[in-house]
Formats: sequence, structure tokens, C-alpha cells
Amino acid sequence: MPKDFLQGARDHYDVVVIGSGLAGLTSANILARAGHSVLLLEQHYKLGGMATWFKRPGGHIFDISLHGFPYGMVKSCRRYWSQEIADSIVQLDGVRFDNPMFSLWTSFTREDFTKQLIEKFGVEPEKVNAFFDKARSMNFYDDQQATTRELFDEFFPGREDVIRLLMEPITYANGSTLEDPAISYGIVFSNFMSKGVFTFQGGTDKLIEAMEQELIASGVDIRINCDVKRIHVRGDRVESVEIDAKGARRTIKCGAVVSNANIRTTIFDLVGEEKFGQDFIDDARAVRLNNSSTQVYIALQPDDLLEVSELGDLLFSSTAPKFETGALLSRDITSRTYSFYYPKTRPQREPRCLIVSSTNANYRDWADLSPDDYLASKQDLCETTLDALDKYVPNVRERAVHVEASTPVSFKHYTHHPAGASFGTKFEGLAISRGLPQQIGGLYHAGSVGIIMSGWLGAMNYGVIVANEVDNQLVSSGSRSTGGAERGVAEDMTAS
Repeated sequence: MPKDFLQGARDHYDVVVIGSGLAGLTSANILARAGHSVLLLEQHYKLGGMATWFKRPGGHIFDISLHGFPYGMVKSCRRYWSQEIADSIVQLDGVRFDNPMFSLWTSFTREDFTKQLIEKFGVEPEKVNAFFDKARSMNFYDDQQATTRELFDEFFPGREDVIRLLMEPITYANGSTLEDPAISYGIVFSNFMSKGVFTFQGGTDKLIEAMEQELIASGVDIRINCDVKRIHVRGDRVESVEIDAKGARRTIKCGAVVSNANIRTTIFDLVGEEKFGQDFIDDARAVRLNNSSTQVYIALQPDDLLEVSELGDLLFSSTAPKFETGALLSRDITSRTYSFYYPKTRPQREPRCLIVSSTNANYRDWADLSPDDYLASKQDLCETTLDALDKYVPNVRERAVHVEASTPVSFKHYTHHPAGASFGTKFEGLAISRGLPQQIGGLYHAGSVGIIMSGWLGAMNYGVIVANEVDNQLVSSGSRSTGGAERGVAEDMTAS
């Protein structure tokens, strides 16, 4: 008999959370801790969204998301998850850049960036400090008209090498471009460059498994293989969600919905545009999806160990003469980010080093291929990546025991993100996300929107902000909840 993935589920919950990315997981945990009944629905067979992993025969375990996040994750994990999770966050040893303009190592702190810009790039100390001070002072309510390019031109006119140093990592981390608002860059960069880059020791599987145990302890009803097909609205409020649990349909009522799906999917597919005001729908249609990614996963033989002192933890490598966001998306790949996983950061059954090569990509470059051309292109991606990696890991082709690739089509298939969007939407998506409850009572969104609320820390902190709003709504409307969600995440959008 087919398994009933909703067996034992209640007919009504205070909150239904749709999707288990970091924003959805965090919202669910905070709301359950506050005393609300929470149903967490995930269409995939495991939790995590883009913060996930996969296993292959031979003991290979690969992480999907980029290998690094800001120090702020320590505080957020300690406050909204557990001390144990926070204690597993460790600083990466070093970040390396290698391109035609410069080659250098950095600890990715303000102190080191300042030293590099003054000594290696010859920038006046006053200019460097003024740039960092301005980035640090930016917040969500500043002027949103100035672009990131204009910010750089103000402090470093004509210095394409400086722009490359300061911009390339953020582009890989969340899809940022020079045309995006300067405040979105400034807020994210100042978080990253404060105390360095960190990772979760033990891998994403350990992180998500620890989060799952916290959710269970908090009382969250977790259901996998449950794909939400519709959010039903009665009048001007949410009423229920309709779920396809591997062929078994069921409708469950709720007081509020937190959608961790893409904001466009939430509005146009799950609710339906007829439920919103026309001006809101016009603005929602103008929201642009962010770009997607390709990745190549490489495992070396057990005990074939790489040296972090030679390679670093992250390597931003490019053969392009200068930084161009369009070139980063090109199918003719010139820029790759290599994440090196050593036994100390990703312990496995046997001492093993793993390498994940990431490139930004356009969905249509892959989705429009025939099945045969698609497979051939994936193979070509693997081969060209091994060729490029040989510069840093000699004879990698002979040393590798497992190589495979994912594409934007892969990300769409496993996450249901439209066009395989790795970082949600562009900046304008945040205003639409924030405006949902004013359109439909009890409808909220927490996910990757804009650049501020994307990536590991941004998504998690957005889940916190939205959970606080949902808690306020449920308490004010007479919910059975007697507790209040934890408050204290930064009062404005600088929290990411």
C-alpha cells in the first residue's frame, strides 16, 4: 500500500509553513517555541531546501550550498536554534583569488581587506576607511536609487581591479550585480568582511539533522513528500492549504501560512492573482528572478589529502580579463569558485577531500537543450572543470574517483524554484514579500528575496522577522498561543 505521509496530521494548525529552506525551518521553530501548533510541509524527501546534500556510493557526501557564510550565523543559530549548532560553526582558514588582474590570499576581515587595498592596490587609507564606514552604515531605509557601480565609482573610480576584489565573492554568494541597489551590496558585504568567512563543521547533513531534532523538540509536525498545490483564501484571509502527499490529496485548515516557496510561485501558483489587488499584481509581475548555478562535484581517493595552506577553503578563479556579471553567467565559463572540503571541516567515514566547483548560470542555456545535448553539455562541464582545476590540483583527472554535475535544470527539479533560481528574486521581490499580509490576512512569505535576505544568514534572519510578525497576528487575533516569539533580531533589515 502507498504510504500516507499525512497520516495522523490534524485538521487545523495555527500555522502551516510551506517549504523547509532555512527561512521556513527557522520560522517553524520560533513559532512552535512560542506555543503555536505548526505544520511544516516539504515537497522533497528531506529538509533543507538549497541547504542540502547528497550521498553517493563509496562514501562521498557533497554539500550543495556555497561553502561559507558570515559570523552572524553564530549568534542567530545560538539564539533561534541551539548552542550545540552554534558551537559547530568554525572560521575558514583563508580565501584565495587568482585572476589576470591579481592573485592574493585574504582572511576576509575588514582589517585584512584594508591592508590589501592599501599595500597591494595602492589605495589611499582615507578612501578605504571611508568606503568601509559607508558600507557599514547602510540600512534598508536608505536611498535605493544609487547602484553598486555608482558606490564603487564614488570611492574607487576607474579601479576595475578593486571592484573585482570587493564584488566577485558577493556575486557568487547571492547573485549580486553592479546594477543592483548599493544598499543591498553594502549591507551584505559589511557583514561578510567584519570577522571573516565561516562554515558548519560536519557538513550540511549534520546541520539539518540537528535542526530537525530541535524542530521535533519544539513540537513542529514535520511532513516530507507533501507538495502544497493551493493556498485557499476565504474573503480577505487564508483559510487552508491543499496538499498532494504522493497522490493522496488533503486540505488542512490554518490561521496563518508562511510560504518558503519562491515569492512568484506563492502569488501566481499557490494563491492565484485574482485574490490580490491589481496594482500589487502589476508590481509582482515585474519582480525578476535571480540567476541559477551549475556545480561540479569531485571526490578524491581516501587519504589523498589536499593542503589548505596551498589552496585555501575558497578559491575564486577566473581567466576573464576583468569582472563582468554577464561573463559570470555565460555558458562559455571563464570564472569558477572552488570550495575545498577537508577532513576537519567535513569529516567522513574515511579521511577524504572533496571539491565543489560553482559557476553562476542562466536557466535557458540548459533548459532549451535536447535530452542528448543536455547530457553531452553536462559531460563537457565536468571535463572542462577538471581541465581548469588541474592548475591548482595537479593530475586531478587521475586522482578523482567520482565526478558529476548539476545544472539549473537540476535545481528546478529538486527545489521547484522557477528557472532553478539559486538566490530567489532580485531586490524588488522584498517589497512584494513584505506586502503579502496587507493583501491577504494571515499570508506571509519568508525566503530568498533580494540580496539582503538571501544566502544562509539572510534567509535565516528573514525567517525570524516573519515569525515575529506571524506570532503578533496570532496573539492579537486570539490564538490559543500563550507565548511570544523570541524578539531581538535587529529591528531593521540590516539583520542579514
